Amino acid sequence: MNDMTEQEHSIKDSRILIVDDEASIRLTFEMFLAREGYGPIVTASTLKEALLAIKEHSFDLIISDIVLEGERGTDLLCKIRESGIECPVVMVTGFPNLDTAAEAVRYGAFDYISKPVNKETLLKFVRQALNHWQLENEKKQLLLENEKFKRYLEAIFSSVSDAIITLDNKLNIVKLNDTAKQWLNVSVTDTLDGINMESYPSEMGKACLQDALQVLSNRQEVCEHQVECRKNDGNIRIISLNAAPLVEDGQDEFSGVVIVARDITLPTPATETNSRNKFHGYVGSSQVMQNVYNLIENVGKVDTAVLVTGESGTGKELAAEALHAESGRRDMPLVKIDCAAMPEELLESELFGHRKGAFTGADKNREGRILLADNGTLFLDEIGDISPRMQLRLLRFLQEKTFTPVGQDTPVHVNVRIIAATNVNFNEKVKDGSFREDLYYRLKVVEIKLPPLRDRKGGIPILVHHFLSLFREQLDRNIHRISDQAMDVLSAYSWPGNVRELRHVIERACVLCEGPTISVEHFPDEILHPLHPVTPQTIPTSTSVTTIATLPPYISEEEEIIDILKRARGNKSKAARMLKIDRSTLYRKMQRIGIAKDIAKPTTRQ
Repeated sequence: MNDMTEQEHSIKDSRILIVDDEASIRLTFEMFLAREGYGPIVTASTLKEALLAIKEHSFDLIISDIVLEGERGTDLLCKIRESGIECPVVMVTGFPNLDTAAEAVRYGAFDYISKPVNKETLLKFVRQALNHWQLENEKKQLLLENEKFKRYLEAIFSSVSDAIITLDNKLNIVKLNDTAKQWLNVSVTDTLDGINMESYPSEMGKACLQDALQVLSNRQEVCEHQVECRKNDGNIRIISLNAAPLVEDGQDEFSGVVIVARDITLPTPATETNSRNKFHGYVGSSQVMQNVYNLIENVGKVDTAVLVTGESGTGKELAAEALHAESGRRDMPLVKIDCAAMPEELLESELFGHRKGAFTGADKNREGRILLADNGTLFLDEIGDISPRMQLRLLRFLQEKTFTPVGQDTPVHVNVRIIAATNVNFNEKVKDGSFREDLYYRLKVVEIKLPPLRDRKGGIPILVHHFLSLFREQLDRNIHRISDQAMDVLSAYSWPGNVRELRHVIERACVLCEGPTISVEHFPDEILHPLHPVTPQTIPTSTSVTTIATLPPYISEEEEIIDILKRARGNKSKAARMLKIDRSTLYRKMQRIGIAKDIAKPTTRQ
């Protein structure tokens, strides 16, 4: 009863427009409606006044004579519909017939009343029209709310990062979101109604089918079922599956299975828009690395000599491999040689080859690396450490594209692209005369400078993620995360050994980690307590703490190495870290300069 009263109150609280060219009818209708509690009531005597009133106010009902002075009420109906107004219109006619009724309805009238109009008839039609209008509004509102709620659920269902799959009792797919389509290698635009889950034999599909069968069998939830699924790029995605019975709301009727799959793999750090975070073995999305990728891509296509420079561990060999892969020689050999790893005589034989009997021990002919690289690419690593004699032989080869194997008289012509790499400062070596300037410029037609890791700190999270994925698979470890504190430590470290050092640190952490998350405790002491702070903020400011002494300027490389070795008490690993170079590089420098290996070796205390 109360609901009906509220409904009647809502209906009577309605704005009504009366349009008639006779003032007496306007006043009579207004009086009848006002006494019944309807209102506010607005009246108009002409089509123009009616249109002005409609423009200024919104109405719940319009009552209009079908014949106005010099105009027609159907014209008003047309204007109302053209303006998009949907409120009911009741037409009043003095000549009721079928044609009149059909015309009024055709133009959008709710109904019509024949003259003369008494009070009861007027109120009856007003109630019917307003009731109909209220029901229409309520219906539209419900449809809008349902549509809004449906779009809201669809938005959640589609945008959630978890994969959601619903199946019926026969394992037919009822619905799945975009994430599920992606993981199942299904086109986002495909309609999958009625397709059975058994149609997807991928690792993801098999895991979902297994859990769905278990739920259908015992109608119990399957929680935290972790599986490994290989993605399209070949990497492994670790998925945590949850499957539960699907019960229709309010009916307690078992109707299928809902599966929620969550990717618990270490999340890939965000990269810059339109950037690549992987390129021929390189990992990183910073602008400096994008520049390196673009340079390698462009230079690789032209057949010219390239000099790759950068600190140890920055990926100079990767650059050579990428340049070769981007070149037209990609199907021919890429031959590598470490120039600093062998003495001059052996290097000459390795590069140019020799004939049987050319020297003691040459018991057979040997093809050199240059000949092996014919029509391909020759990568000369650590080119800065070769002797003056080898520099001259290499220069002649680059000029003439011919060489003479040791012990042979006739030259050999080859078509080889040269890529050289070094971590030394060539400008200084050219200045002090230890490296030929003409060879330097022959090698440095194009130079690719690889940035040290400390200059691209934003790339550390991406590299950490890459190495974690790599060693999780290699070592068969269930490691999916790294703590925020551990990532902060890695980001703060100076990385003198660059990417190679980071790789070793992550491998060590994966070996030591027994749980799913790498933490600070899995890092070596030199990472947690670096000898050289990265930023001034990390240097203790308290006067009670001894600050770390800075290294003095050195006159020569020999003086620097000898001083650092003494500071490290002969410990080559520690000295290499202080110099921010590899230990192997330190040994090569000591051998080239002539520094004794036992310099500053600690003496045994008596």
